[in-house]
Amino acid sequence: MKAILYIGHGTRSKTGVKEVKDFLERVIKRVNVPIQEISFLELTEPLIEDGFRRCVERGATEITVVPLFLLAAGHIKHDIPKALAKLQDRYPALQMEVKDPFGVQGRILDAVAELVRSVSSNLSPQNRLLIVGRGSSDPEIQADFSTIQAGLSLRLGLEQVSVCYLAAAEPKLQAGLNAILEKAPDTVIVVPYLLFSGLLSAEVNRAVLKWKKQGRQILVTEPLSKHQVIEDVVVEMASSGVPA
Repeated sequence: MKAILYIGHGTRSKTGVKEVKDFLERVIKRVNVPIQEISFLELTEPLIEDGFRRCVERGATEITVVPLFLLAAGHIKHDIPKALAKLQDRYPALQMEVKDPFGVQGRILDAVAELVRSVSSNLSPQNRLLIVGRGSSDPEIQADFSTIQAGLSLRLGLEQVSVCYLAAAEPKLQAGLNAILEKAPDTVIVVPYLLFSGLLSAEVNRAVLKWKKQGRQILVTEPLSKHQVIEDVVVEMASSGVPA
């Protein structure tokens, strides 16, 4: 009996939790697997252990784990494998497959470009774009953001695309905003490179609001999951190897 276990990051934001669960309910309806459970790494219940146990209680003999993470940072490389290893030891007969995070995909960058155009229909090469990542000390993540930066610059025809981070890497959000606004004569577009709303996106919005009150023209895109492509990516991850 096949099962899917979705793993989100987790958040203390009630709005963020509802957004994730609503998103996954739409995904679940599109995936032809009898057992599907939602779980979170931290901060939000049910946690991974609870979701995994629920799959087993419902009769799962094979579990496909689908992590809702954009890039392969510490949670993907260490925290989730550690939690799943303990569960595999507890249920040694159960087969488990863990999907990769989304990674840097052309269609996701296309989707982000569309989110940018949805807030600024009259883009010009002089407009500045600031990508805000969650942040990680992992050099692979920073390399990924360099690829994202170049990809969005190409897709949008913008001369100046910058990257900053909310934690664990430099430049931080405030420094990134300061730097781009010092040089930007025109509109600045901020892209929170986050899947869902939550405390991190709220932090971005608060920082932007301070500048808006000073008369600066700053636009902020919606979380990536607002684009249909992200739902399609998760459905494909969950449906891989499943008969139609």
